[in-house]
Amino acid sequence: MRFTGSTRLVIMMVASLWGMSIANMDWGSGYNHTNWGWGWGWGWGPYHPPNQTQGPNKINVGGSENWHFGFNYTEWAFQNGPFYFNDTLVFKYDPPSNNTFPHSVYLLPNLWSFLTCDLRRAKMIASPTQGGGDGFHFVLNRWRPYYFACGERNGFHCKVGRMRFMVVPLFRWNH
Repeated sequence: MRFTGSTRLVIMMVASLWGMSIANMDWGSGYNHTNWGWGWGWGWGPYHPPNQTQGPNKINVGGSENWHFGFNYTEWAFQNGPFYFNDTLVFKYDPPSNNTFPHSVYLLPNLWSFLTCDLRRAKMIASPTQGGGDGFHFVLNRWRPYYFACGERNGFHCKVGRMRFMVVPLFRWNH
C-alpha cells in the first residue's frame, strides 16, 4: 500500500496529537492505569481515587502583558502550556483610541495560514472593541489545533508584531 504525501502528513499529525495527549497521563506504577493486580485492592501501584482532576482554567493571553504588539505569543504559549480541553483563553486589549492601535483576534484555518499570517480564510472571533474590560473569552471546546492571530493592519501585527500563537488542548486525565 502506497501513501500519498498528504496521507503521510495526516498520519503524522494524528500520531503526534495522540502522543502529546498520552504523554500527559499520570501512569504511576501500573501499565494501563486500571490498578489491576496487587496493591491497594487490585492495583499495582498507589491508590488513585476516581476523577480528582481540577476543572477548566481561565488563562489570560500574554499573562500580565495582555494582547499587544511586539510580544512573542508563540513563546508565551510554549512556556505557559499545556492547555486543556474546555480551558478559556481571555484576550484583553485596549479598545481603539487616538493613543492606541486597534487589535483583534482571528482564528486561522490551518498551519500554513498561521505560518504565513494569511488572513484570507481566517475568521474574526473578536473585534477591536471586544478586548476591553473583562476581555474576550474563547473556550477550547474541541480537540484540534487552534491558530490565533491579530488581523489588524492586514496581517502586519501577526507577521512583524508576533501577535500569533497556536494551542492544541489536551484531555485531563485522572491523577
